[in-house]
Amino acid sequence: MDASALQLVVSDGRSGLPAARATKLPQAKQQRGVGHKIRGLERAFCYRNLTTTDPIRQERRTHEAARRLRRPQLTTEAHAIVAAPTRAEAEARLAQFRMPWGTLEPEVVRLLSKDVDAGLTFYQCDQSLHALIRSTNLLERFFREFRTKADEIGSFPNEMSCLVVFHLIVIRDDAKHNRGQTAKTR
Repeated sequence: MDASALQLVVSDGRSGLPAARATKLPQAKQQRGVGHKIRGLERAFCYRNLTTTDPIRQERRTHEAARRLRRPQLTTEAHAIVAAPTRAEAEARLAQFRMPWGTLEPEVVRLLSKDVDAGLTFYQCDQSLHALIRSTNLLERFFREFRTKADEIGSFPNEMSCLVVFHLIVIRDDAKHNRGQTAKTR
């Protein structure tokens, strides 16, 4: 692999890979996986000013029921930010997100806004790739499937056999999810 041809690195929120990318692959852009970031917001919930009355039925909710509703409300709106068709729309949605949640869940808003540019790098790529590169989930699934196959095989006789297995996993996943053609290899 020609490291100078690498254009994008997708990683979780840990600092090791971005630091290594900056040193070893300075030409590559950094995309912070947004799925983990959004799921991690739940740890920062303070559950301030919970709505204990159902707005439709006008029935009282228990405090615990109101807490359980907060998570899907927040995560749905956070996911809508990165599902926007353009970066400008994503930034507008983030600004809208900040308004109501800034007073109710200020730490959540701070964490979601932190390093937001690294989470929106995928907008610089072709739109057909957005869903695949804005998250590390696809990579994690590939690695999980590869580990399963590697455990079945036991050990690889050489590097090429390892690469063949990984390539077959990519091809199978591509076909399973009807993603069209995978990247051409030489």
